[in-house]
Amino acid sequence: MQSRSFLALLAIGCFSASIAQAQMNMPAASKKPLSPPEVATATIGKVGITINYASPSRRGRKIMGELVPYGKVWRTGANAATTLTTTGNLKIGGLRVKAGTYTLYTLPAEKGWTLIVNKQTGQWGTIYDEKQDLGRVPMVAAKIPVHDLENFIIVIQPKGANKGELHLRWEDTDVFVPIVAQ
Repeated sequence: MQSRSFLALLAIGCFSASIAQAQMNMPAASKKPLSPPEVATATIGKVGITINYASPSRRGRKIMGELVPYGKVWRTGANAATTLTTTGNLKIGGLRVKAGTYTLYTLPAEKGWTLIVNKQTGQWGTIYDEKQDLGRVPMVAAKIPVHDLENFIIVIQPKGANKGELHLRWEDTDVFVPIVAQ
């Protein structure tokens, strides 16, 4: 009788262990990513603009000046490099950007940021080659009323017939640059 009880318990234990192992080996797609992919889209004039990025969250961390350090190039999101695709020519700040796909980086600072438009695409976000820069433009820095914006977001905000603004928002920071469809 004891041997049957022992075998039954052993079988239950093995079955439970195999279920636990199967759950640990579930594909990553079934788990929600910490920095989910996001897309910002808009039409400025007749030009379609799409920005693909990963949206990290605060999760109790100090963002500006720490997780996003001042004075160092930042990938402008998480994971793979943030891409900007435009169907027509744009002027971002003072920079002329022809139709195509580019990578966006930023250079955060306490008083103002710099947007970097880079010609290299398809790389991981931390791989930055300054020689591939199309150009850099200053961004206007502002504080947003929501002092605890949990997730990093990118917003393309139309502002009239052929104008708009590209906003980067996180924590209590909003930095933006004007966009004009050419």
